Amino acid sequence: MSIYAIGDLHLSFAPGVEKPMDIYGSAWIDHAAKLKKNWLELIKPEDTIVLAGDISWGLKLSEAIPDLDWIDGLPGKKVIFKGNHDLWWSGIGKLNSLYDSIHFVQNTAFEAEGCFLCGSRGWICPGNDDFTQQDEKIYKRELLRLEMSLTDAKEKGGGDRIIGVLHFPPSAGQAQGSGFTDAFSRAGVSQVVYGHLHGKEAFKNGLQGTYNGVMYRLVSLDYLNCRPVRIKE
Repeated sequence: MSIYAIGDLHLSFAPGVEKPMDIYGSAWIDHAAKLKKNWLELIKPEDTIVLAGDISWGLKLSEAIPDLDWIDGLPGKKVIFKGNHDLWWSGIGKLNSLYDSIHFVQNTAFEAEGCFLCGSRGWICPGNDDFTQQDEKIYKRELLRLEMSLTDAKEKGGGDRIIGVLHFPPSAGQAQGSGFTDAFSRAGVSQVVYGHLHGKEAFKNGLQGTYNGVMYRLVSLDYLNCRPVRIKE
């Protein structure tokens, strides 16, 4: 039983919901079909796969349901975190009543394969050129959500068996810290996965490798070329 991760599925199976992503490169051409092929090759029913936000282009839950149904039909236990484009996301209790194979995480921790998956959507961090007072408010709110998730894992006995998940990058750039990285380090998190960055130029801006004792990994769909990455065996 393994844990895999990938972010930014950007699905749009509902009629009238379409937003092509191929401006960001060839990985996005027929990306859902590529992802499904790789998923079926890699993921077994007993495995867990973390989906790090930006799941569906649907604006309402009814528009996201065809995308969630598609995910539900694939093997494995799916653990979904919110992205900035997941505008359909509302009512965590309702979401978690929809599917047996999908769990949506918000303010809590989810236990999988002896680990605890914790995180939040995240947000752009201080140090970004366009960081505003409004961003500061959202950034602090997402920090609180992350702290709640990490606390839940600790209370459930997570110890050093915590994997962090964000949608946004954890800091403003390479070798830079933030409130998110500080929280992960204090909690003794082993590794963190995140998405949001698309295109080769953007990939360069993401924090990768070990920072203050935590391993950070970019898992956006185009960075992984539509192939989920194993983060725990």
